[in-house]
Amino acid sequence: MQAAKRIKAVGVVTPLHKPKEEKKPSTSPSACPVMHGFDAMADSALIRLPQLVCKPKHPKNMALLPFSAATLWRKVKEGAFPQPLKLSARVTAWRVGDVRAWLQQQTGGKA
Repeated sequence: MQAAKRIKAVGVVTPLHKPKEEKKPSTSPSACPVMHGFDAMADSALIRLPQLVCKPKHPKNMALLPFSAATLWRKVKEGAFPQPLKLSARVTAWRVGDVRAWLQQQTGGKA
C-alpha cells in the first residue's frame, strides 16, 4: 500500500507517480518523420538502427528509412543495403556515407 500511495499529514492521498498522459492517435501511423541533421553528418559518421528505421510503437520518432527493422535486415542479408559495422557483440552501426550513397542510388541521384 505504501508503494502505491503516499498519505499527507492532512489526510489527502496522492499517487507517487504521475498518471500517464493519453496518447493522441496518429493521423497516419505508417508515416514517420524524417530524421533531421542527417545531411549535416560526415560520411565517416556512424548511424545506428533506431536512427534508420521507425518503430511501429513509436511512430513519432525520427526515422530515415520508410521501412521496418526486419525489412532492413532482410535487405542487408540480400545485399540490397550496405553491410553494417559490428562495433561490439551487441552494437551494430552503418557508415553515414554508405547509407547516403544507397539513398542516392534508390532515388536515381536526386537525394
